[in-house]
Amino acid sequence: MASSFPTTGETIPKRGIWGWMLFDWAAQPFFTVVTTFIFGPYFVARLTADPISAQTTWSNMATISSVIIAIFSPILGSIADQSGSRKPWIAFFATLKIASLSMLWFAAPGSALLWPVTFMILASIAAEFSIVFNDSMMPRLTTPDNVGRISNTAWGLGYLGGMVVLIFVVLFLAAAPGSGVTILGIPPLFGLDPAAGEDARITGPISALWYFVFILPMFFFTPDVKKGLPFGKAVHSGLSELKVTLRELRGRPVITRFLIARMLYQDGVNGVLILGGTFAAGMFGWGTMEIGIYGIILNIVAIGGCIAAGYVDQRLGSRTTVLISLTLLLLATIGIVSTQTDSTLFGLIQLQASVRDGLFSTSAEKAYLFYGILVGLAFGPVQASSRSYLSRNITVAEAGRYFGIYALSGRATSFMATLSFSIATYATGSAHVGMAMLTIFLGAGFLLLLRVPEGVRPAQS
Repeated sequence: MASSFPTTGETIPKRGIWGWMLFDWAAQPFFTVVTTFIFGPYFVARLTADPISAQTTWSNMATISSVIIAIFSPILGSIADQSGSRKPWIAFFATLKIASLSMLWFAAPGSALLWPVTFMILASIAAEFSIVFNDSMMPRLTTPDNVGRISNTAWGLGYLGGMVVLIFVVLFLAAAPGSGVTILGIPPLFGLDPAAGEDARITGPISALWYFVFILPMFFFTPDVKKGLPFGKAVHSGLSELKVTLRELRGRPVITRFLIARMLYQDGVNGVLILGGTFAAGMFGWGTMEIGIYGIILNIVAIGGCIAAGYVDQRLGSRTTVLISLTLLLLATIGIVSTQTDSTLFGLIQLQASVRDGLFSTSAEKAYLFYGILVGLAFGPVQASSRSYLSRNITVAEAGRYFGIYALSGRATSFMATLSFSIATYATGSAHVGMAMLTIFLGAGFLLLLRVPEGVRPAQS
């Protein structure tokens, strides 16, 4: 299979498209095993003696990262449009991400939080900036008819890559501190000491190595734009173009409304992804093994969700796919917030309050798993189809600056979701109240997206 540039007719070889899609495969383990399911819960539950304070610190880390990403993403996207090539930018931020992730190995229990928080901020920034440049390559690689399928396929590959790494960690590295053996009944590989958190800390270097290896096909096989203006001129021209683009948005109300809707619902999505694992760790006392298996279940479901969403997107459109996904996410988040150790759905369903005796043995944990499956079905398609919606409605020439603004819309107020969690948790002492704040962002984005049509021509509003 080959694709054509929408404007030039130049043929893109199949390996070029697969090289681009493998970027998601390479990038996802950072979000899966570091941010969400292994290192994040370790940071909250085991790095310090105060889980509530650690959960707030983790949320604050995400807030700081989001603010920096929101400020600089559109600027970098506009500069990239003028400088042409995306790969040098990706290479620079990949180097920063790999170095920062490797340093997480030194986050031992009882150590100062400053350094792991700093390196998580740097890794998060580098990861998101790389995504801006990779996403801006997408309109040149395929046609508007196929972009939804390719975007969802790439996102599904990402979850598969994250799941492969997560399975490896759970089966061969994560051990119960008491027994010292993994779920397979063997000591952790490499002589890792679970009591010292090494089974969680190793996820940083592993994600760094995985990222380095699997972004190489994109560099080798995916065509890039020819080099444009020199760096200094590209910066000046890019900033000027960004001003023009921001003014131009006033004449493109459909895209503007979509970006504002995404700004709101993506805040909620980011909050669910960043805080969902740590929330479970705090409520149920889940360790690396339980969180890891929970993550595997979600990623298996997410792969199926992305595959199905690819067909839904191609037939019903990107907007419809996002609305369906947001409905599932709202139901799941409400379910998560309503679950206590002895009930769910705000006490409407009473659960047997039993002592934990085995993996996910209590009724509350099983209910949480059910809500997690709904999250797994939805959080891939809501992001992949948002990406394809924008790609369908812009031109190749403006891809960098619009995907920079797209990244801004995903991060501009994302600190509000995590900040709302922190403030509500501080004020009430309840992480449930903090998680409830996320439904406001998901619901507001859903309502605004209802007023966005399925598509417009790139040159129109």
